[in-house]
Amino acid sequence: MKEHQDLGLLLKEALSARFPLRQQDLGADAHLKKKGMVFDTEAYTVEGIGHLCVLRMKAMLGLMKMETVVLSSFQRDMPLLNLDWVSAMGKETQIAELYDVQLQPCPAEFLDAFQRVSDRDADLQDYASGKEHWYDAILYPCSYHKTGKGVSGRLSAAAESCIRCFAEQLDAAPSCDPEAKRAKVRTFAETLASRGGPAVDQMTKLFGKETAERLILRHMYGV
Repeated sequence: MKEHQDLGLLLKEALSARFPLRQQDLGADAHLKKKGMVFDTEAYTVEGIGHLCVLRMKAMLGLMKMETVVLSSFQRDMPLLNLDWVSAMGKETQIAELYDVQLQPCPAEFLDAFQRVSDRDADLQDYASGKEHWYDAILYPCSYHKTGKGVSGRLSAAAESCIRCFAEQLDAAPSCDPEAKRAKVRTFAETLASRGGPAVDQMTKLFGKETAERLILRHMYGV
């Protein structure tokens, strides 16, 4: 079975072909370990764009793996990009989410291109968390949520397509007021930290509220 491709590497390659990346020093936060769960975090300044975070987690002696990639665009008016991949007990889940932190409406043709990736994999099982979350209201419907066994190649291809689509739109996206845009992302990140979500709740339980908030606000979203 084809191995799933590294999301962080895919996005870093797509971005570095267009914009300089500068890795940040996260100190002790770069490697956190507790109760058999290991979190490795990288963060980058994307010159002319904003902030990139790559977080990888392993648990259960490697039987469970997770990767989360977040791109916060402060200088271009783009949606917030969240990529997630989870592998557990032979089943994989690939998520590529766009959140509305726009100052102006997002171009329909970009959202349509993202939708075509999901449409291409319409035969794959949809992933649903089973409950409602506060951020559902600002999640673009074209976001990708698929799961299954033996579908690594297709999930990787979908992730590549989403990343390529986003990177190409970054080239065309208009510049915007960085402080106004950062404020929109900060509101999202602060609400995530306070109201929670599956990954946030796990971080808080393992490392405490202060560390979890630092990981989310500073490292994941760059605010």
